[in-house]
Amino acid sequence: MVQTFHDTPGRIVFVTAGAGSKALSWLQGVAGASRTLLEALVPYQEPAFIDFLGFEPEQYVSPETAGLLAGQAFRRAIFLGDRMPEGEQRPVIGLICTATIATDRPKKGEHRAHIAYWHHAKMARHTICFDKGARGRQEEEKVVSRIILNVLAEAYHLPNSLPLPLRAADVCEYYELDVEEKAACLLAGQQPYFGIRRDGTPVEEPPQAILSGSFNPLHEGHRKLARAAEKILNAPAGFELAAVNADKPNLPLPEVLDRLAQFAGQHTILASSAPTFVEKARLYPGTTFVVGFDTAERILQPRFYNDSKAKLKTALETIREQGCHFLVAGREDKSGTFHEANTLEVAPAFGDLFRPIPTALFRHDISSTEIRRSQD
Repeated sequence: MVQTFHDTPGRIVFVTAGAGSKALSWLQGVAGASRTLLEALVPYQEPAFIDFLGFEPEQYVSPETAGLLAGQAFRRAIFLGDRMPEGEQRPVIGLICTATIATDRPKKGEHRAHIAYWHHAKMARHTICFDKGARGRQEEEKVVSRIILNVLAEAYHLPNSLPLPLRAADVCEYYELDVEEKAACLLAGQQPYFGIRRDGTPVEEPPQAILSGSFNPLHEGHRKLARAAEKILNAPAGFELAAVNADKPNLPLPEVLDRLAQFAGQHTILASSAPTFVEKARLYPGTTFVVGFDTAERILQPRFYNDSKAKLKTALETIREQGCHFLVAGREDKSGTFHEANTLEVAPAFGDLFRPIPTALFRHDISSTEIRRSQD
């Protein structure tokens, strides 16, 4: 099986804590491991675990933490994969295990492991809760490591599967989120939007604040703007990828998957086919839209409403009826002039729809376009 991994296009970042060391040994024990492994990390102690995850989780061994780890590992794999020499870049996967198994002292809770992977098309998680006391540490370690290889085979779309010495009282669970299928349905017009939480589970209710954009790329300005909105509203903020845009071409499926991948393990991300804020307001009633000054200006331009001021007025009335409004961040234009929400040309009747974000809380003058130029 390991030889098949090494012979199949794809590279992984493997992160494991609590169990899974045999799986890493097996992967490295067959010649050609450098074709598969980009990086392997064992954040065993709490400080290392927290440093990799970015914060201290409520539980170190839980489905949510497994999803967060998988997302972080996936984004790390993207980062490292993009830096491989041209011609050697391959699809990348984040593969993780977080486990608590038998040790040299009794444990109060279950002996369990969560093994997950995340790549552009899918996030999946396997869980095993052992028949506690029926095995020693080495036996539980071997089962976990075999599951890890089976999960990696699944991520590679390979048919091979190692047999697992399971007991009747062992409990196994499976969860998956098919991101590619959801994105394809969105682009085909079969659903208006979908959302992915940072742990890879589906969004059930949209966040109270949404920052919409193309995120090409997602950068620190976007993150800081979301954090500023959270401070003002005292509510969580998420992001929305505009797969269909009012003044840009629709995104192809691979591009949608690439841009969604930037949020794995970090932020809630929605993707929608709603090109205008009127349509977004209908999708997400009661939401605050977090925008920059330039976006707010476009919202107020009649050219997006068939050059009709009456239609612009109707649109703003609809946004208000849906209980939505805007938080507007100031923006510096090409001439170096900084514009804030109070300089927007908005009819007095709709002035309350546009609330400024104080510059003391947020100011970021570098755009995604400038970042792309610097990377060329």
